Amino acid sequence: MLTAKQRELLTYIDDRLRATGVSPSFDEMRAALDLKSKSGVHRLISALEERQFIRRLPNRARALEVMRSPDGGGVAAAAHQAGSAMPRPVVVANDTMEIPMAGRIAAGTPIEALQGNDSFAVPAALLGPGEHYALEVSGDSMVEEGILDGDYVLIRKSDTAREGEIVVALIDDEEATLKTFRREGSMIRLDPANRAYEPQRYEPRRVKVQGKLAGLIRRYH
Repeated sequence: MLTAKQRELLTYIDDRLRATGVSPSFDEMRAALDLKSKSGVHRLISALEERQFIRRLPNRARALEVMRSPDGGGVAAAAHQAGSAMPRPVVVANDTMEIPMAGRIAAGTPIEALQGNDSFAVPAALLGPGEHYALEVSGDSMVEEGILDGDYVLIRKSDTAREGEIVVALIDDEEATLKTFRREGSMIRLDPANRAYEPQRYEPRRVKVQGKLAGLIRRYH
């Protein structure tokens, strides 16, 4: 079952695809659905992907394919009813999306984080399903994972993590750090990726996972 907004977006994309073979841009979709930001469009597209109405085409940035029509039928049936050829892939224009810029995150000793109110523009193709936010990296404890001081990490919101995933961990509800998540007996171990630093060990009640690493952006000056 689709929500009203999900159905509205799918219908809008489907109509544009049939008319032109190319989907509207994120800005056009935002305006058509009267949404305040493109992040809302991204969430709707992610929901449609999860429900298998749309799929992302591999190795083609910003390319989507409509798998099921808004009425729930397959694309082949929908094309036959319309008397047209099979729909071509939905190619989304070169769009960026604004996600929350939550502050600075330590890749070393934990520091205060998740405090910012700004936004951060990223290529929409870098983001998968789910809600995301960005953090600026401070410190060098994750350099062996290719995460450097001054980088911007894209974090997918999650309150759980699997062994070996790089996470934002909030310690004692006060400080946040970017580390590899591991369990060690009854403790949580947060591993750096720099031999100059020691792992950090905490009782589970002291650690809250705030998200998992989804991408990285580096600016060259």
